[in-house]
Amino acid sequence: MSKPTVDPTSNSKTGPAVPVNFLRPIIQADLDSGKHSQIVTRFPPEPNGYLHIGHAKSICVNFGLAQEFGGVTHLRFDDTNPAKEDQEYIDAIERDVKWLGFEWAGEVRYASQYFDQLHDWAVELIKAGKAYVDDLTPEQAKEYRGTLTEPGKNSPFRERSVEENLDWFARMKAGEFKDGERVLRAKIDMASPNMNLRDPILYRIRHAHHHQTGDKWCIYPIYDFTHGQSDAIEGITHSICTLEFESHRPLYEWFLDNLPVPCKPRQYEFSRLNLNYTITSKRKLKQLVDEQHVNGWDDPRMSTLSGFRRRGYTPKSIRNFCEMIGTNRSDGVVDFGMLEFSIRDDLDQSAPRAMCVLRPLKVVITNYPEGQVENLELPRHPKEDMGVRVLPFAREIYIDRDDFMEEPPKGYKRLEPAGEVRLRGSYVIRADEAIKDADGNIVELRCSYDPDTLGKNPEGRKVKGVIHWVPAAASVECEVRLYDRLFRSSNPEKAEDGASFLDNINPDSLQVLTGCRAEPSLGNAQPEDRFQFEREGYFCADIKDSKPGAPVFNRTVTLRDSWGQ
Repeated sequence: MSKPTVDPTSNSKTGPAVPVNFLRPIIQADLDSGKHSQIVTRFPPEPNGYLHIGHAKSICVNFGLAQEFGGVTHLRFDDTNPAKEDQEYIDAIERDVKWLGFEWAGEVRYASQYFDQLHDWAVELIKAGKAYVDDLTPEQAKEYRGTLTEPGKNSPFRERSVEENLDWFARMKAGEFKDGERVLRAKIDMASPNMNLRDPILYRIRHAHHHQTGDKWCIYPIYDFTHGQSDAIEGITHSICTLEFESHRPLYEWFLDNLPVPCKPRQYEFSRLNLNYTITSKRKLKQLVDEQHVNGWDDPRMSTLSGFRRRGYTPKSIRNFCEMIGTNRSDGVVDFGMLEFSIRDDLDQSAPRAMCVLRPLKVVITNYPEGQVENLELPRHPKEDMGVRVLPFAREIYIDRDDFMEEPPKGYKRLEPAGEVRLRGSYVIRADEAIKDADGNIVELRCSYDPDTLGKNPEGRKVKGVIHWVPAAASVECEVRLYDRLFRSSNPEKAEDGASFLDNINPDSLQVLTGCRAEPSLGNAQPEDRFQFEREGYFCADIKDSKPGAPVFNRTVTLRDSWGQ
């Protein structure tokens, strides 16, 4: 495994350490002091795309801490922008959370369930002189907002009377205006050094059909106005989010302090998961899908959880990975090799072994009796008790084309002219003759076997290596998809000279091999069945395309990390 850029689980002086999670002592103290009798966390995705590997960390943090301390977690969709949301995304998110192994408390919740209450609270802010309807265009509003070094200036509409604002807001709700013509803003401080407090927008006009509320609303609350109040309505005790929301916390608290909410949750921020060789921007992931650079949100090259699942990653491997990297407030980049280590570690213990020849070369064992078949038993796992699988051994078999070379380099330990190798779990064979076509390509090998070498070494000579094989007649034809990292660059979003992140796409991220030959036991592989193909890597039967008798296997990960080499 290549060395991670960030590995908070290790210590050069003391060795492996307990993964860091700065939230554990905070929650323990809140429970010990009686501040909370039970913790309630939430996972609040926006349903505008599929979940990615970064979301996995948030899911594991929120659900994991609640489980650890005997609490509960809500799944809530913060569905405030219907123009970008879809039922497909809602279904995929629910599916991914369950697949990771977590259950939310009660029914799925939606921020849109609270739209009536949020509207009433917006009216209360207007009545208290703390919100106003603004007519500035987006361009003007940007100019008035100021910069990081210069304060903003008040909108000319900021001092409208309460009566005027109530009237304008009611007319916004009634649908009198076009999208973007007016907004409702909080009246806070246009000179605040925190840009989020410079009279933030509370409501904007969107004439869009909503997947939950239909056409009831044409004004929708902004995320910042929705989020904290939804937490308060649900009794969330610890509102845990990523560090980019740290500067939003004063606004989160301002709303809670200025509205009659039933409780006041506390927001905590942790560092997001930055994984090299990946893109986690939902906008860019959607661009990859829409422009058909990949084959959908669940393409095994995508950083989505659906993609990782289809590729063969296990829920356990992703949960373990999230635990390994820890939960802290220090931004850094985690090496993709750490995630690959996690899946290798899991599959090494749990995946049964099998043999599959990716590039078949026919071998005829000339001194093996015609019509004879021996059913050889091989263990399904070298250490775990998974039983055995049966391989018929006959006169004709397939080996991988790369396992024979006429002029091998020094140190080559496979089959060569007059050389010997052992067939895994079977006999020692010797290459006697290579049959070629008119173009000089090798199409068949003629070999002989030593009948005294089943389960033992030959007398008086050394065999260089062991190769895998499958029986010609009994093997199953299959398709194998070799997946690699989607991007060539460790930081694909950092494009140079005006290039796009799309220019970093790895053209060799997918290689489809047809006509592969698998041992008979793989013929009945079910979707998501995982195997170690001996000498090749870990593979998974594809969720969508694999069928009994016609399997399709996706490479999850190679046996060793070869990327850095």
